[in-house]
Parts: sequence; C-alpha cells; structure tokens
Amino acid sequence: MSTRVPLSDGFINGEVSFWYRSSGVPAPRQRLDGPLSADVVIVGAGYTGLWTAYYLKKSAPGLRVVVLEQEFAGFGASGRNGGWLTGDLAGSHELYARSHGTEAAIALQREMFASVDEVIAVCAKEGIDADVVKGGVLTVARNTAQASRLRAHVDEARAWGFGPGDLQLLSAAESQERLRVAGTVQGSWSPHCARIQPAKLALGLAEAVRALGVEIYEGTPVLSIEPKRAVTPYGVVSGDFIIRATEGFTSRLQGLRRQWLPMNSSMIVTEPLPDSFWETVGWQGAELLGDMAHYYMYAQRTADGRIAFGGRGRPYLYGSRVDARGHTHDWTVEALWQLLVDFFPAASSSKVAHAWSGVLGVPRDWCSTVHVDRDTGLGWAGGYTGHGVTTTNLAGRTLRDLVLGEQTALTALPWVGRKVRAWEPEPLRWLGVHSMYRLYRTADARERSMRRTSVLARFADLITGH
Repeated sequence: MSTRVPLSDGFINGEVSFWYRSSGVPAPRQRLDGPLSADVVIVGAGYTGLWTAYYLKKSAPGLRVVVLEQEFAGFGASGRNGGWLTGDLAGSHELYARSHGTEAAIALQREMFASVDEVIAVCAKEGIDADVVKGGVLTVARNTAQASRLRAHVDEARAWGFGPGDLQLLSAAESQERLRVAGTVQGSWSPHCARIQPAKLALGLAEAVRALGVEIYEGTPVLSIEPKRAVTPYGVVSGDFIIRATEGFTSRLQGLRRQWLPMNSSMIVTEPLPDSFWETVGWQGAELLGDMAHYYMYAQRTADGRIAFGGRGRPYLYGSRVDARGHTHDWTVEALWQLLVDFFPAASSSKVAHAWSGVLGVPRDWCSTVHVDRDTGLGWAGGYTGHGVTTTNLAGRTLRDLVLGEQTALTALPWVGRKVRAWEPEPLRWLGVHSMYRLYRTADARERSMRRTSVLARFADLITGH
C-alpha cells in the first residue's frame, strides 16, 4: 500500500465489507442436502431474493418458498453497497417512456419514491435496526461544467414527475449549510433518500423471512437454471417458479455470461472522526452525498461517526469475472483516499480502517428489468446499475404480483417484461467499458477549467449507451 494512504492498525482489505465488521462475517447456515420441490424457488439471498420471499409469504402464507444461496444471505452487493436507500430510478426515464409513454415512466418514478418509505416501514414493523435515517441526498457540483449539468438535471427531472418538494436546486451557500464540501459551487437536495447500514438490513431481512417459514439454504451454489428446475451440486430443486435474483453474479450462471455486465465499485471507510471534524463540516442531517463528476463518488456519515466513501475502482474484469470476497486493489484505495481528503481536507488527519469492493449488474441499455414467464416458470429481476437498495424492494413486490398472477399497478410499470440485448463478446466488452471510464476520468480532469461538459464524456456515453 502507498505510504500516501494512512492506514489504521487494524486495517482490513476485503473480508466481504466493513459492514460486517461489528457482527463478524457470517458462516453459511443450513446447506441443501438433497433434491426437493417447492412452489417458488429463488436463486440468490440478497435483497431481491429476500424481499420477494418476504412479500410472497406475507400475501400467500401457504406457499412453500425456498431460497438458494451460494455463500450466505447478504454476501453480494446487498452487504457491500454504500447504504443509499434512494428514490433515484435504476434506469433511464427517456427509454422507459419511449416504450410505454411518459406517464408510465412517471409512474415508475413515483413508485421508487414510495419504495423508500416502504423499506423504512418494514424495518420498523419487523424490528430491523439498520441505522436508518431519512436525511435526503445532497448532490454537489465542484466546477462550472458540473454545475451546468446539475441545473440541466434538475430542469429535466421536472418532466419526470419531480416537483419542487422532490428536488431542490441549491446555491453554494445553501449546500454548505448542510455539508461543507470543499470547492462546492452549486448543489441539489432531495428528501427521497435514507442512510442504511447494508449488512444490518440484509441480515435482519433474512431473519424476518425465516420467521415467516421461508427455507434458506446457504452454501448451496446453483449451477444452472432451467424451466421449473434449479440445479445444485447437492440435488435438483424443482418448483412452479424459479426466480433468478443474482444481480452482479449472474455472469457465473450457465449461458448468462453476457446478460448483465458485473460492474465493480469500491469503498473505503475512515476511523471514527472526532467532534471537531463534524463541527467543521456539518453533516448533522446524515444526508447521503454524491457529486456531478462523470467518474462519480458516493458517501455517507455512518452511525458511529465515520465517512464511508465509494467510487469506481477497476470497473470491469475481463470475461465478466467477479472478485470473491471484496478485496480491492491498492491503487483504488489510494484514489478514493485522495478524493475523500479533496472533498474534506479536515479528514486528512484520519486513517482508513477498511476497504472493499463489490459488483453490481448493468444491462446493455442501463435499465433494470423484472419479468416472470408463466409458461416456463422462469423469472428474474435486476440490472439495478447501482440503485438496488430501493429498487429491490419494488422488484420483490412486483415479482410477488407476477407469480401470484395478479394484474396490479406494479405489474403495469414499464420495466416489467422489458427485453434487453446481451452485451458484446470479449474483447469488445472489456475494451468498451475501460475506454468509457478512461474517457470519463480525462473529461473530469479537463472540466476543472471548462464551462461546459467535455466532448470526451459525450463520446463515452455513446460508446456504451449510458
């Protein structure tokens, strides 16, 4: 590790994520020990799988619901994310409107807003202590080009159902009343976001699901998914419905390597910061923090007074490979630390306590989908492009309605049944992603002295359709 990154004595790289630091990384519980059958079989015990199981058993207690998980519940992105329970759409309003109309896209956005409150309500009802604080999200622009994009974003949001109470444009002074980020020239704030502790939500939801009678088999990898069958090394699990809830790990399944690209994201967390730091920067409302850079960051103030700070590391591994247990590269830790102290110079006297990485699922058109084929029994949800903490809840409720054969407002949303073409074969996939992010990094550097968005960033958007 570079000497430019101050590390705490107990620094850890990987071990899934910092979010398991207090509880310890769970060991897999009961493993499947032979073939069985169920009404609904869910592959993956992350948020998508757990929410789907939760709502199915709440609505139809007599269903036998089985969840199969290769590691333990919350091992993937559900236990590694930045803790943003956000109402941001996991996809493009414009693309959803293109296929279903503007009103349908607006309806999807309003459901995303409602889903933030739904997750908070379930946590309260089920006694899940996930460090939830609904402090909203502050987005900062730190140069003229970023400020121009931020104003355009707020203007565009009005067309997609954001009223003044849903998204506010802030001056530099108004932004710094909430949180003093160095170099802020403009900001925006939305109330539709809450801080969570990701692992606490995943573990608490898993316990709530078990209490409802759902069977979760951990340490049970699924080798392939077929109509009405999930094949594991320990036996075939058959069911009327087989729901794939594997998000960034989907590429590991037979025949699905190009379905969703596993995009890498990395985080660091500081040691607990002293009261003098918080007096300097503010952040009393526990707002989530993002920026308008192309190579963007995301952060939260944790419940124990740290900064958890994330961004892109090595964005994609050749052949859609994924890391196993969250280890991240030294240069990524250094890049995140340098950006963190650029945002908060007063944090330079702190140290990094933990670093980790995870993967999120990215469809070719960057729009999430949910689907159930009642003839084959195959269903799925995912491709959340980094906005999965909230979107998984909406997916779980939608999958419930689709499995139960109910026609509801949720099943009419424009992401239901959406068809997306596969990603290109290698090496085009690797070249495209790495070219895109190299261009974004260069564009961010150039925009420090520009008034408009760099043409390089616009070219990067064209490469991948982002």
